[in-house]
Amino acid sequence: MELKPYFLYERYPALRECEKAIEEAARILDETYKKGGRIYCCGNGGSAADCEHIVGELMKGFLKKRPLAAGEKEVLSAFGKEGEYLSANLQGAIPAVSLVNSVGLGTAFANDVAPELVFAQQIYGLGREGDALIAISTSGNSKNVIYAILAAKARGVKVIGLTGAGGGKMAPLCDCPVLTPSHSTPEIQEYHLSIYHYLCQKVEKNNFPE
Repeated sequence: MELKPYFLYERYPALRECEKAIEEAARILDETYKKGGRIYCCGNGGSAADCEHIVGELMKGFLKKRPLAAGEKEVLSAFGKEGEYLSANLQGAIPAVSLVNSVGLGTAFANDVAPELVFAQQIYGLGREGDALIAISTSGNSKNVIYAILAAKARGVKVIGLTGAGGGKMAPLCDCPVLTPSHSTPEIQEYHLSIYHYLCQKVEKNNFPE
């Protein structure tokens, strides 16, 4: 399926009011990849599932197969048949990490130190200048997400915030807050899905030519 610049806004006209923020988020993610950075994601409940979804779209082919470059295939060829299998099936990846999936670290830190800092500890330990964090909260007030944003800023990590109308406490903390036009959690989550699909499509299109 060809990505058209207006595709998202045709299907969800209400998102026109946050088009500028969405396009800025796409620019941040594109710049992050081009400069060798990583993209991190955090959120709770349905937003945690969204984090896993985003990473799944970025770390493998989404609308494209993303075959390896000739030089990468040549390196793998040194491993014989196994190398050929890797070469034929591995795909180009946009480095992305879901912070909701570190069960051992997360439960240890929550039990031993501070449960509201489980995302903050990870982004503080992993994040570097040039990276980006996608922070998702339908209310904009999730404490563990807000602490992750603050830790990211301390590390020089750009923050894209996906939230609802009003933006809650997290909006003014984000480099790029995307405030979807709804106060209903299911509607906000539906908007978020369409937005991050669009963002993943754009960064893939820009960096993996046919």
